[in-house]
Amino acid sequence: MTKSPRKQRLSVYLEPDVMKALSEHAARRGHSLSLVAEAGIASFLSPDAAERQEAAITKRLDQLDRRMTRMERDLGIAVETLAIFVRFWLNTTPVLPEPAAQAARAKASERYEAFVAALGRRLATGPKLRQEISEDVIPEPDQA
Repeated sequence: MTKSPRKQRLSVYLEPDVMKALSEHAARRGHSLSLVAEAGIASFLSPDAAERQEAAITKRLDQLDRRMTRMERDLGIAVETLAIFVRFWLNTTPVLPEPAAQAARAKASERYEAFVAALGRRLATGPKLRQEISEDVIPEPDQA
């Protein structure tokens, strides 16, 4: 049976608040001050700690990048949808004389309320427009 090397003694000076935190932590865990200090120093010197932290940060950045890409796509869909609707509406809606315009505004208010209710239902339960549009759509050369 081989003998393990003897531990070496190290004397350190700690700020009172650090010493208090070390003592409280060791007492809560039921460990000696030496064991807690040794584990802390080993963790600090471990190259794996930095690699694990870098891997965690990289993973989080990748998740954020994917979310940002989806948001950019969804915003592009929303902007294009609105632009198509506005162009269609401007091209197909004639200017009305004033008496007819007043009646149209009253009807528009009623139709708008129905639109908002339908939009609320769709957002709550139905498929989203962005889910119905393929991410693999490649524009034709004359439309790009």
